[in-house]
Amino acid sequence: MSSGGSESARTTYVLVDGENIDATLGASVFGRRPNPEERPRWERLLTYAEAQWGQPVSGLFFLAVKDELPMSFVQALISIGYRPVPLRGGAAEKVVDIAIQRTLEALREREDDVVLVSNDGDFIPQMEDLVGTRRVGQMAFQEFRNAGFRALETRGLEFFDLEYDVNAFKTRLPRIRVLAIEEFDPADFL
Repeated sequence: MSSGGSESARTTYVLVDGENIDATLGASVFGRRPNPEERPRWERLLTYAEAQWGQPVSGLFFLAVKDELPMSFVQALISIGYRPVPLRGGAAEKVVDIAIQRTLEALREREDDVVLVSNDGDFIPQMEDLVGTRRVGQMAFQEFRNAGFRALETRGLEFFDLEYDVNAFKTRLPRIRVLAIEEFDPADFL
């Protein structure tokens, strides 16, 4: 996915920890495994990041794979503009986390921007290294993201809520969040 008229040589890398987002939806939002129609429309993340920062995006979707590649999902990711990164490792290895951490570290050597799609605090040290050196963002759920990311906002981390900012879902999720009074609409509760 790229913007045809952009003069910028920079790219925004969108790094997706799909397992984390899926686990958050299941454990914290629905209290059960999410149905396919309740999962994010992954293409909307790329579209949003490209529009938000006005430059081409490159989406990397990290997957833990046991023996067989989930070809239908991989083909769907490719068709919407992601480059799937299927990974395998030992039973105790968090292969997706390790790969995203290594990717964030490798981005220190480049001038590109990055948006992390995860609530997971395991990435805070690598994100902290990037903040202030380029545009750095996080797409996640405001109420479920690791609190360590909030401290990075004062240094320049931009936050985008997957539901309210990115509009990544087809329907409203059953989330409870603190509302600023200017956001309160009684119709939402009646």
